[in-house]
Amino acid sequence: MLFSSIPFLYYFLPLVLAVYFLVPRGAKNAVLFASSLLFYAWGEPRFCVFMLLSIAQGYVFGRLIEKNRRRTKRSKLFLTASVCLSLGLLGYCKYADFFISSLNAVTGASIKLLHVALPIGISFYTFQILSYVVDVYRGEVPAQKSFLKLGTYIAMFPQLIAGPIVRYAEIAPQLDSRETTLEDVSSGACRFVIGLSKKVLLANVLYELITAFQQSRDLSVLYFWLYAVSFTLQLYFDFSGYSDMAIGLGRIFGFQFRENFNYPYISSSITEFWRRWHISLGSWFRDYVYIPLGGNRGSKAKWLRNILVVWMLTGLWHGASWNFVLWGLGFAVLLVAEKLVYGRLLEKTHVFKHVYVLLLVTLSFVLFNADSVSEAVSQLGAMFGADGLPLTSVESVYYLKSYAGTFLFAVIGATPLVSNAVSRFGKTSFGARAPVFLQPLVMLVLLAACTAFLVDGSFNPFLYFRF
Repeated sequence: MLFSSIPFLYYFLPLVLAVYFLVPRGAKNAVLFASSLLFYAWGEPRFCVFMLLSIAQGYVFGRLIEKNRRRTKRSKLFLTASVCLSLGLLGYCKYADFFISSLNAVTGASIKLLHVALPIGISFYTFQILSYVVDVYRGEVPAQKSFLKLGTYIAMFPQLIAGPIVRYAEIAPQLDSRETTLEDVSSGACRFVIGLSKKVLLANVLYELITAFQQSRDLSVLYFWLYAVSFTLQLYFDFSGYSDMAIGLGRIFGFQFRENFNYPYISSSITEFWRRWHISLGSWFRDYVYIPLGGNRGSKAKWLRNILVVWMLTGLWHGASWNFVLWGLGFAVLLVAEKLVYGRLLEKTHVFKHVYVLLLVTLSFVLFNADSVSEAVSQLGAMFGADGLPLTSVESVYYLKSYAGTFLFAVIGATPLVSNAVSRFGKTSFGARAPVFLQPLVMLVLLAACTAFLVDGSFNPFLYFRF
């Protein structure tokens, strides 16, 4: 089920909210867990088995790790078993065919591919289970004694299928006791509508241009750049829009989820970009991979090794393909170069450092979205006029003019300009508050516009479903 769908917006969500707020406090987790299973099973019920098995092993091994805390070897054995089961299931579902095809390419073998279906959101809930059992092993959180509460944390539908990656330690107290105020509901609903608008009114519209490019035979340098910029903006509004909706829904249910995006396209370095982009994933790899490997402690060679390992895994996390691996390693090279070579010089520039980030990020997302490394190389070459490609074409000029307004709104929306303007508009020049009905009215207009687009539009899933 999609957040940006009529069944979710006008059937599933209102029904869940009605039941959730009518039942007594002790039953709220049960309602949330049951509705999350229904949400997840809407398209493929069989995938619920994978998730329930993952939750069950995390629950059992978390209890065993805590029970044997003083027996270090036994506790570590249980941790290893849980990690292997989680990564084994993820590896089988997501990477089995990738490794088989790579082995076939290298050795000339002809091993048959397994064609395993990828359960939606498995990368996200696997990382949540991993962080939970590791934190229990480290003694940072007590093992959860209630299967229902642990299941609610892992399967919670607002953040289940595309993040943000929520740490158990962050919401454990809220699983036991939480209050939802009218302000929480109002703020959460506004955040949800803003995220929905990002997805439907910007990301989906940009996707139409991307689709037109992919089907076109009237290609040009301009058209390739239009595609690259469109995808860069679409990916941001698609994923940050989902994160906004997840954070907003969580707030309505009484949970506080961490921010996942902080206007990454205004960054002045690649290092800053990754502090602002997919924050929950970056902090997860830092705390559970980079620091345990040694971080920046020790020799420079070990630090470089740690950086390469983390970014290779970051690339692989996004997809089972060599272009994702190269995408991750490319960012590793840029981060190291900023640290050791030109970082201080870059800081002294003004406009150039922002152009530098936007250019490299845009080019990186061409590699990210390509079906193969060879296709990415071809597209990147075409952006710079390879093979005598014309600078413009009739179709590219047409779409540039047609989508100029969308590009303008998207570029402005990717900066803090809108939120800053709204904050300033909150007070008039006389110091009085803006009319109380104005915000709900704007939200209703946006919701109506999104509904109209959804009724008239076509199916367009979230990009991060495939991760």
